[in-house]
Amino acid sequence: MGDQISITSSDGFVFGAYQAAPSGKAKGAVVVIQEIFGVNTHIREVVDGYAAKGFFAIAPQIFDRVSPGIELGYEAADMQKGIEIAFQKLDRADALRDIQATIDAATAHGKVGVVGYCFGGLLTWLSACELTGVTAASSYYGGGVPGERNRTPKCPVIMHFGDKDAHIPLSDVEKLKAEHPDVTVYIYEADHGFNCDHRASHDAAAAALAYERTLDFFGKHLD
Repeated sequence: MGDQISITSSDGFVFGAYQAAPSGKAKGAVVVIQEIFGVNTHIREVVDGYAAKGFFAIAPQIFDRVSPGIELGYEAADMQKGIEIAFQKLDRADALRDIQATIDAATAHGKVGVVGYCFGGLLTWLSACELTGVTAASSYYGGGVPGERNRTPKCPVIMHFGDKDAHIPLSDVEKLKAEHPDVTVYIYEADHGFNCDHRASHDAAAAALAYERTLDFFGKHLD
């Protein structure tokens, strides 16, 4: 459904992105922020899914500054490589700069929402707080989000966490909720990565409900 494009960031760096457009007029635009596994088959499927629901959707390859075009699977070695890139090698300011460039490009298709998963869930929160042009944001199990709860979002935000997620204790989620009563936080009977149907932790019921809530949220704020 989609196609590969290049985007130039504010510092002149050129990175890749996967985009897909709806069959008719877009309801708005959705920037999809990857997990630690790159813009792989699953993330492209997410982009295609939002396009099928009537949104222009695009996923920037935020790992391109470290490893251009990298796509990882879900085995232990791939996970370790993704963690190293995301948390040790990637300059977070550069990642946000590239996300901003993607948001800027997406505005041609209407108001822009941001959705992200895992590491992308953290970057979704940071985008809602630090970047411009974001109308709404939906963060899925963003590791590190509770530690960034001192920030203030510039737009409406919803968040999704699993109660079986050992990476993000519910005690931390409760602190986040207390700090940001205007942020709607949903808790699911699921593990980390429950949205990804390529992972063993996938939970179809939780994924479907979170997706429905995100679509409703974006429909309300973007359309």
